[in-house]
Amino acid sequence: MSVFASLVEQLADLLQPLFGLSAAAAAIVLFTAFVRLLVHPLSRAAARGQRARAELQPRIAELRRKHGRNPEKLQKAVRDLHARERVSPLSGCLPSLLQVPAFFLLYHLFSSDTVGGRPNGLLGHELFTAPLGGRWADALGDGGPWGGPGLVYAGLFGVVAVVALFGYRLTKRSMAANAALSGGFGASGTGGAVEQLPGMGAVTRVMPFMSFFTLVTVAVVPLAAALYIATSTAWGVVERAVLYR
Repeated sequence: MSVFASLVEQLADLLQPLFGLSAAAAAIVLFTAFVRLLVHPLSRAAARGQRARAELQPRIAELRRKHGRNPEKLQKAVRDLHARERVSPLSGCLPSLLQVPAFFLLYHLFSSDTVGGRPNGLLGHELFTAPLGGRWADALGDGGPWGGPGLVYAGLFGVVAVVALFGYRLTKRSMAANAALSGGFGASGTGGAVEQLPGMGAVTRVMPFMSFFTLVTVAVVPLAAALYIATSTAWGVVERAVLYR
């Protein structure tokens, strides 16, 4: 982690002439964009996989009509179809999973008082007046919601809420398109693409609202990690809008 801390510090030093005391925050945003750029080829592959899965919806609907009374036979038939067409139902998860290590590095870096046996100098950096190592509860205790740190969080919550709303609309649009392709099959109107797995119906109904869960995460993690989440989520929504248009 000391190598990662050194990288963030060096990047912050480079950005200080432009961003002053918020240079470390700008470095985190730039680092997040770099991580998203690295996994972009996988996101493009996931988009191609999504289109391939969408093209299979009419055939999955036919399988549901044929094996609807035999869930085990239906699941096997759908798995065989995916295998024959070389389509993985879980391929879209890979870009998100690969970002998890970067998030946890930032989380631990800005939650530790020491790095490599020396004081963690990054904890002294701020986004405007809010410490990057602080949390929303700390901001509320330092001037309340209308104090300097509280207003920083209010702005961040506003950005995340707008991004979450766009993410919600994109997910609903995608699910409606899948339902149309499959002829409206599926108990929750999601096209039956995931209905063949036990318990997935409830997950699909909740799925459009998952974007708003980022608001909870932003509220409880250090501000540095919250910046990573906000930047990555915004990138992801724009990426989805372009790749899945």
